[in-house]
Amino acid sequence: MKKALFTALILLSSLSLFTVSAQTDRVTQLQSLEQNQPDNQNITATATLKSASRLFATRDDLTSVIMIIPVDSVVDVLDSDSSYLHVVYQDYEGYIFRRQAKMDKKPVSNITPQTQAFQGNRQVSSGQDRFTYLENKYGTNMATRLISGKVWKGMDAEMVNDSWGTASKINRIISGNIVKEEWIFRNTWLYFENNTLLEWGSVKKQ
Repeated sequence: MKKALFTALILLSSLSLFTVSAQTDRVTQLQSLEQNQPDNQNITATATLKSASRLFATRDDLTSVIMIIPVDSVVDVLDSDSSYLHVVYQDYEGYIFRRQAKMDKKPVSNITPQTQAFQGNRQVSSGQDRFTYLENKYGTNMATRLISGKVWKGMDAEMVNDSWGTASKINRIISGNIVKEEWIFRNTWLYFENNTLLEWGSVKKQ
């Protein structure tokens, strides 16, 4: 009788250890999967406009038009529902009709080609990251806008270069005391007069 009881206790103990071991293995497996998940913190969804679209300041007021976004423009998507996309285009944030844009298949990194161009063309001393460089040059608020790849009217050429990097092509016309420049990037052109950014638009595809 004692021998049978002892055997039963050993079996129960072994079963308990097996259960704990299995749970431990499961926890370890889940933790491993979590650690191996891709880092989406630096990933932004984008969409390309199928037609020119009005950018609304709010979804509830269709008269709150901020601007018209040209066809084929690429916007950053912050959020969406069945009718609208909450987007950022250049320096403006608002809403566009979902049907007027096509979500891009692959998200893109917040590290833009312009940022990569900046890192390739700028000499930043060791121990000094890009934000620190911009902060020392322009101040915290301006550095925050530039490091996120923003452009806005009134910027000078150097600020645009610090935000977007070197243009792939620059067309320049000098007329008297006025210097006109058109900077061409992959999807966007920027227009300067006397070193000041005045306008921009989408590059028309051939």
